[in-house]
Amino acid sequence: MLAGLSLYFEDGHDDLDDFGFDDYGSECDGIRITAFLDAGQDNLTPLGRLEKYAFSENVFNRQIVARGLLDVLREFSDNENDFISVMETVARMSEDGEPTVRAELMEQVPNIAMFLHESRPNFPAAFSRYLVPIVVRYLTDPNNQVRKTSQAALLVLLEQGLISKADMETKVCPVLLDLTEPSSDDDYKIEAVAIMCKVVTMLSKDTVEHLLLPRFCDLCSDARLFQVRKVCAANFGDSFFVFEISETTTLFHSFSMIFFDLCSDSLWGIRKACAECFMMVSNSTSPEVRRAKLSPLFISLISDQSRWVRQAAFQSLGRFISTFANPSSTGFHFREDGALLEVPRDCSLNSLNCSDISGCHTGRTIAHTPPNQDGRATPSPEHVSTADSEEMHNFDDIHTSVPREMCGGFIRTFSNSNTNPTTTNNAKNAKDTEQTDENFNSFNYWRSPLPDISGELEMLNCQKSEEVIEEEEEEELDCPDSKSSPGKATSDQIQKVLDCLQPHMDDPDVQAQVQVLSAALKAAQLDSPEDDSPTDDGLTEPEPQEQPEDDIDIVSVESKSVEVQSESEESPTEEEQTMETSPASESSPEDSAHSPVFEDKPKIQNVIPQQLLDQYLSMTDPARAQTVDTEIAKHCAFSLPGVALTLGRQNWHCLKDTYETLATDVQWKVRRTLAFSIHELAVILGDQLTAADLVPIFNGFLKDLDEVRIGVLKHLYDFLKLLHADKRREYLYQLQEFMVTDNSRNWRFRYELAEQLILIIELYSHNDVFDYLRQIALTLCSDKVSEVRWISYKLVVEILQKLYACGADDLGLNFINELTVRFCHCPKWVGRQAFAFICQAIVEEDCMPMEQFGQHLLPSLLSLSSDPVANVRVLVAKALRQSVMEKAYFKEPCCAYSDELEETVMALQSDKDRDVRFFASLDPNKCLMDTAPLI
Repeated sequence: MLAGLSLYFEDGHDDLDDFGFDDYGSECDGIRITAFLDAGQDNLTPLGRLEKYAFSENVFNRQIVARGLLDVLREFSDNENDFISVMETVARMSEDGEPTVRAELMEQVPNIAMFLHESRPNFPAAFSRYLVPIVVRYLTDPNNQVRKTSQAALLVLLEQGLISKADMETKVCPVLLDLTEPSSDDDYKIEAVAIMCKVVTMLSKDTVEHLLLPRFCDLCSDARLFQVRKVCAANFGDSFFVFEISETTTLFHSFSMIFFDLCSDSLWGIRKACAECFMMVSNSTSPEVRRAKLSPLFISLISDQSRWVRQAAFQSLGRFISTFANPSSTGFHFREDGALLEVPRDCSLNSLNCSDISGCHTGRTIAHTPPNQDGRATPSPEHVSTADSEEMHNFDDIHTSVPREMCGGFIRTFSNSNTNPTTTNNAKNAKDTEQTDENFNSFNYWRSPLPDISGELEMLNCQKSEEVIEEEEEEELDCPDSKSSPGKATSDQIQKVLDCLQPHMDDPDVQAQVQVLSAALKAAQLDSPEDDSPTDDGLTEPEPQEQPEDDIDIVSVESKSVEVQSESEESPTEEEQTMETSPASESSPEDSAHSPVFEDKPKIQNVIPQQLLDQYLSMTDPARAQTVDTEIAKHCAFSLPGVALTLGRQNWHCLKDTYETLATDVQWKVRRTLAFSIHELAVILGDQLTAADLVPIFNGFLKDLDEVRIGVLKHLYDFLKLLHADKRREYLYQLQEFMVTDNSRNWRFRYELAEQLILIIELYSHNDVFDYLRQIALTLCSDKVSEVRWISYKLVVEILQKLYACGADDLGLNFINELTVRFCHCPKWVGRQAFAFICQAIVEEDCMPMEQFGQHLLPSLLSLSSDPVANVRVLVAKALRQSVMEKAYFKEPCCAYSDELEETVMALQSDKDRDVRFFASLDPNKCLMDTAPLI
C-alpha cells in the first residue's frame, strides 16, 4: 500500500513536516504510518492527534489515517475505552466525502475484522456494530471504486466466516434485494446480481432458498437487461449446486425451465454463458435428467448459429460427458486431492448374483487370463489402488455378456441360414432367455422410454411361431430350399419395425435403435440361400458342438431385443452394431481389443447419448478448426481422459482413432496435452490396452519436441510402473535420450529427469540400475547447472542404497570407488564439495553398513577437512558434526575411527573461516541452518 504514496506528493513535500509524517521506521525505507501518534509534536493525546488527522482538511492526511487503521487499533487494543473511541472514529471516517478515503478505509476492513476476531473477546458485537454497517452502506455508494471495494471486502469476510448469519439475513441480504428490485438503477442491479450469485455459494441452503432464490429466478427472466441474465447464466451452475433442490419439487421444475430458457435466449452471450457452466448444472442433476433433458439441450448449443456459443459448447463437451461417469461402472473414483483410485467391483452393483459371475468367469480366466507372473509393478496407493484381476474380469464380462444375451441375435450367427434347430434347441434357447430376464442388468436405468410398439411386436412373435413350425416341418421333409424363406421373412419383419420407429426419429435413442435395426436388416439381406455359413457377413462360425447353444432365430431375438430395450429403458449396446461372432461370454474387452474385428467396430456405446460422442469425435475434424475454434483439438485432447473414464475400457474402440489422430496433430500443444495425461489414460485402460495402443504413441512422444517430451518425462515413473517387466525394460535403452534436448539451456528438463530416475530405480533390478541408470546419474552430476547437480547427488545416493539393499555389495563397492575418483579427487572444488554432501546423505539414509562406510568413504571424507576451499570444509564440518558422529557405530569406544573423528572436528572448530567453525561447533539437536548459499 505504501507504494502508492508517491501519487499524493504532487502538491509539494514541504508541508509534510506539519502533518506529522516526518518519522521513518528504523527498519524500512517508507514512512511509518502511525508516526502522527507519537508524542512531542504537540500537546495533544494520541487519540486527540488521531482525531486531528482523521478529520484534517488535507485529503492526504485522511488517506494516511485510513490506511493505518489496523496499526492504530493495535496501539489502542489494550484499553477498552480507547478501543471504543477508535472504532467510533472509524465509523465517522466512513462518512468522508472523498471517495479515495472511503475506498482506502474499506480496503482495511477485512484486515481489521481478522485482527479483531483473533484478539478481541467481544469481536462479534464490535464487528457487527461498527464495521458491518459500513460494508453494507458502501454497497450502495455512488462511487464505483468504493462499491467494488466493498463487494470484494464482503466476499472476503464471508470466505473467512467473519459475518454472522443474523447480519447476513438482516443487513446484507435486504440491501441486495433492494438493489435488484425492478426499479433499481441498472448499474446497481448488475453489480448486485453478481455479488448475489457469489454470496449464495457461501450461505446456508435455508438462507438462500428463503431470501435469495425467488429473486434469483426473477432476475434470470429479466427481459429488459441482458447483462443481468448473462450474470445469472454465468453463475447458474454454482447456484444450482448450492440449492440442491429435490427433483420432485415444483421449485426444481421452475429452476430447470429457467435454465432451458437461458440456453435458448436470443442473445448469444447468454447462451455462451450457459454452455460454460453446463458441467456444474449437470453435476447437480440425476442421471435421468442428465440423459433425457440436458443432453438434447447441450446438442442444441453445439449446433448453435453463433460461433462463440459453439466454441464454448465444444470446450465444455468433454467436461459434460465426464458427468455421466459412474464409479460403479468405471471402477474408479477421485480422491479430494485429485488422485484417481481404482475401487473393487461390488457384485451388488449389478443384478447378476455373485455365483453367476464367478461361474461365468472361471473358464475365461483359465482360457484368456494368464497368471500375473510378468513382474508388473503395482501402482502406489497414492495414485491407483489396483483391484484384483479377477474382479476386473468379472466386471468386464458382466458388461459384455449381459447385453449380448439380452439383445441377442445381432451378434449371433443366423440359424435360418446354416442349421436346422430342433425342439430341444428351442427349449434350450427359451431357457437362456428366461435366465436373462431374471438376471437383467438395469445399470443404465435412466434412458428415456422408447415409443410403444407392443402391437407390432405381438404380430412379429405370432409370425415367428408360425415360421418355427414351418421350419420344423420343412426339416422333417429335408427340403433343400428351406433356408431361403426365413431369410426373406426376417427382412420383411425388421423393415416393419423400422417403419414403426420412423415417426419418432427426433429422439436420439430412437435414431440409435434405427441404426441397429438397419444393420440387422442389411445382414439379413446379405444372407443368401447359397451361403453355407455366415462368413460373408464377417462372422466366424463357432465350433459344431457349440452351435446348438448359440443359434437362435433372428426374428425372435430381434423381437426380444426391442422388447427388453423398451421395458428396461436401456440404450442399444455396442455389440448390437458390431455383428461379431465370438460371444461376449467367451472373451473380455481387452482380449477382443487385439482382434481384427475390434478394429472395425463402429463407434457405438450405451454409456452416454450417442450424439454427444459423435460430436466429441468430430472435434478432430479439420473443418471444426475453421468453423468453431482453432484450438478445438487441444480442448478435445484435454478432456479425453475424462471421456475415456466415463466410457470405460470396454468402449475404448470408440476413442482409439481419435486419440491416434490427436497424437499426430500438427500443433505441438495438442500433443503436449496428451503427453501430460497419457499415464492417467493408461490407468483407465489397463495393462493390455496400454501395451497395444498407448505404448506406440508413448514412443512417438519420446522423439517429439522438448515441449511434448516434458509431459512424458514428468510422469515417466507413473507410466512405466503400469507396464509389464519385459516391456518396461526396453525403455532402459531410451532413458539416455532424455539427456539430449533441443536447447541446452533447458536445465529444468534434466532436473526433471533426475527426479524421475529417483522414482524409477524401484522398477528395475540392481543390475539394470548399475548398468544403465548409474552412468546417467554420473553424467547429471557434472551438469553445468547447480540445481541439476544437487538433485543428481540424491540420485546417486538412491542408486547406492538400491545396490546394498539388494545385497550387491561388490557393485556397491565399485560404485563407491568410482564416486571417490570422480568427486573426492576432483580438481574443481564443486566436485569435492559434492563428495561431502553425498557422504552425509549416505549416512543419514543408512544406505550402507556404517562399518563399510568407515572403511571405504570416511578416510576420503576426513582428507577433505584440510581442503583449501572454505566451502568444501563447511560441508565436511556439517557432515561430520551433524551426521557421522551421531551414529551409534562411531560413538562406541571400540570404534577405530572415533579418535580420528574427534581430532578432525576439533581442528574444524578452530578453522580460520567462521562458517566452518560454526558448523563444526553446532549442536546437532538445534535447528539447522540452510547451507544453500554456500553451495
